[in-house]
Amino acid sequence: MQDVLDAAAGQAVLEHVNVTTSSARETADLFCQVFGWHIRWEGPAKSGGRSIHVGTDGTYVALYTPPEGLSEAAGVGQPNHVGVCVRDISATETKVRAAGYEPYAHADYEPGRRFYFRDRGGVEIEVVSYE
Repeated sequence: MQDVLDAAAGQAVLEHVNVTTSSARETADLFCQVFGWHIRWEGPAKSGGRSIHVGTDGTYVALYTPPEGLSEAAGVGQPNHVGVCVRDISATETKVRAAGYEPYAHADYEPGRRFYFRDRGGVEIEVVSYE
């Protein structure tokens, strides 16, 4: 809802983040399971790799997996983490744990609460709530 308000106010809104991961499928499945997102598109990508776009109708994360044997420079072009805002951080943490991941770096801070976890593909996810 906030992104709709931001767009109405003429502010730019985040449309997508592109992340290189060792397993686009696993990360996409995790995002669908934990955050209730859906696969928007998937198919071939640069250099013979594969991409999956997962998110909502308004925003998404583009997950790119290079083909085996192609040496992508480690860390080059990767974001530090993917931030996901949720309404119920406790319920989301329960889903993260149920999916087999270990949350860490919990913090209550102004203006909200947060924790992090890293998926098996190496993507660090920050979960934040302002409620």
